[in-house]
Amino acid sequence: MKQILTLDPATYRRHAIHGPDRVWAETNCYVDLLIELIHANGFEPVAALPFTLGIGFEGDQWTFFKFSHHDLQTLYGIEIQELAIWRPVIDHVEEQVGAGKPVLVELDSWYLPDTAGTAYQLDHVKTTVAVNLIDRANRRLGYFHNQGYFELQGDDFTQIFQLDGLVHPRMLPPYVEFARFHDGGLHGQALLEASLAVLKHQLPLIPRSNPFTAFKVRFAQDIDWLMQSDISLFHKYSFATLRQYGACFELAQTYTQWLQDQGIDGVAPATAAFAEISQGAKAFQFQLARAMARKKPLDLTPIDNMGAAWEKGMAALNLRFNR
Repeated sequence: MKQILTLDPATYRRHAIHGPDRVWAETNCYVDLLIELIHANGFEPVAALPFTLGIGFEGDQWTFFKFSHHDLQTLYGIEIQELAIWRPVIDHVEEQVGAGKPVLVELDSWYLPDTAGTAYQLDHVKTTVAVNLIDRANRRLGYFHNQGYFELQGDDFTQIFQLDGLVHPRMLPPYVEFARFHDGGLHGQALLEASLAVLKHQLPLIPRSNPFTAFKVRFAQDIDWLMQSDISLFHKYSFATLRQYGACFELAQTYTQWLQDQGIDGVAPATAAFAEISQGAKAFQFQLARAMARKKPLDLTPIDNMGAAWEKGMAALNLRFNR
């Protein structure tokens, strides 16, 4: 057995970002697993969330937001590198975990028990996990994914690593990274000061024009064919748009609230604005689902309201940190 941290899924305490009071229970697989990986190693992941401020509307989706690798190394001493796959994936995972390096690997949710009710044994969905434990002899895998830390075993282990030999010649290897932990991870006042430096670096990367303006134009075009589509397409569309920015701005809200809790003044208006966006996206998602089910028109005013909140939030941050 190769294991890095000694963790038990039954007693693992997830970060508050994945607590029951959240508007969005999950963000995206990459961000969620890193939140828990950072947390499990004794650091505060909220300090690295300024990247959430830079997302925009990309034409057919909102930015798929991710932690900056540079910020992870600056704040926590965590270095992320790509892993070249030239042997069976399981061999690489076993070697890297044995060397104390968690492996971030794309796997098939069909074989991930923590996705029960959504994808497990229901749908083949690519997702990224961070492997902390691998026991080839007993077919057992411990991994960070979505809201916490989990284990799989038995046939799921066999299938997720394609150990039965049924690999199609056209099947490409997954994208894989590893995390290397260096000394120098920050806590307390040092972490706050470094996080503020990261925030000030991020502010110029905020979209110059309101992304909700462009999103409303595109959404008004999309709504016609969405109304003729089934619920499965709604979920895909929502994940790429409403859920994407809704979850992201809840993280932005978490970050500015953390700054307030650390005694930083002038950010309360941003916290309130980002909360309005996050909650507004959740409500609008439900409204879209109902409109599609009933084939009835949808009021697009909520997009305007979220756009106005975006303007307020970004203006507050620029006023506070560019003065």
